[in-house]
Amino acid sequence: MQAFRIHKGLVAPLDRENVDTDAIIPKQFLKSIKRTGFGPNLFDEWRYLDHGEPGQDPATRKVNPDFVLNQPRYKGASVLLTRQNFGCGSSREHAPWALDQYGFRAIIAPSYADIFFNNSFKNGLLPIVLPEHEVARLFDEVNAFVGYELTVDLERQVVVKPDGGELPFQIEAFRKYCLVNGFDDIGLTLRHADKIKAFEAERLLTKPWLAHTL
Repeated sequence: MQAFRIHKGLVAPLDRENVDTDAIIPKQFLKSIKRTGFGPNLFDEWRYLDHGEPGQDPATRKVNPDFVLNQPRYKGASVLLTRQNFGCGSSREHAPWALDQYGFRAIIAPSYADIFFNNSFKNGLLPIVLPEHEVARLFDEVNAFVGYELTVDLERQVVVKPDGGELPFQIEAFRKYCLVNGFDDIGLTLRHADKIKAFEAERLLTKPWLAHTL
């Protein structure tokens, strides 16, 4: 998992409440067992005017020019600004995969659905919670200034605005530790690889028949 310490990026404003995971990555794209290739279908039903299917070349699709991510001023955005209860609906882990693979590193919203919130941390995506009035002000500033960027400093737990103003945010210490070090659940386990190998070797010495069982 990619470590997250400080990230500066262009902000894209998704001015919608209660964005569910089926909107983030529609159900027809959940057929793949791979954890790659979901970025082109992020917000698929909003980004395109036609119905998409897995494996379809995005270049053949009819793009919706009114959708925010299709507007030239937000091309390359890596910070998503949105409204309350983002990520509600089903618990599909494909939602943070799609956001990450599109290029987003952080999301800023007043609130998130619990499962989506937890899944984001496990996949290296930082969901930041800010008060609703601060999020509303950020929407105003993003809309007013082309090329609006924010710096997310996870180690200091602040979002830094272009004018130098800082918006502090809270994060659990364990989640911060995992993101700063790039540890997903497997990475956390592999920290103890030497102990695991030593345990397995000792177990085979005392119970050698285990080497021949399925």
